[in-house]
Amino acid sequence: MTIKYTSDHEWLKIEGDIATVGITAHAAEQLGDLVFVELPEPGTTLEKGAEAATVESVKAASEVYCPLDGEITEANEAISSDPALVNSDPTGDGWFFTLKLSNAADADELLDEAAYKALID
Repeated sequence: MTIKYTSDHEWLKIEGDIATVGITAHAAEQLGDLVFVELPEPGTTLEKGAEAATVESVKAASEVYCPLDGEITEANEAISSDPALVNSDPTGDGWFFTLKLSNAADADELLDEAAYKALID
């Protein structure tokens, strides 16, 4: 299992060619308390950088971008009914979707934890 990050504040937990995707604790803190999450439909094919999900907080609405090319295989319906899960456990129960990667090697271009921490510090 590998953990990677994007400069748009998404995290990916990669196992083989499947990535579980969510937003980082830093992003969740910046957004504030989430009140609404719109998730992608399983079966949707997205390219890297495409809008994958929408989150709305008491402060603002924001997009969650697809970190790599692939097909959505599952959406976390738990956060649709309880968006606060993203705030309380952003890298656990607050995940957004799983993505079957078109090319798992593309993940090598993403940030590791040290590079992401340097980005937000």
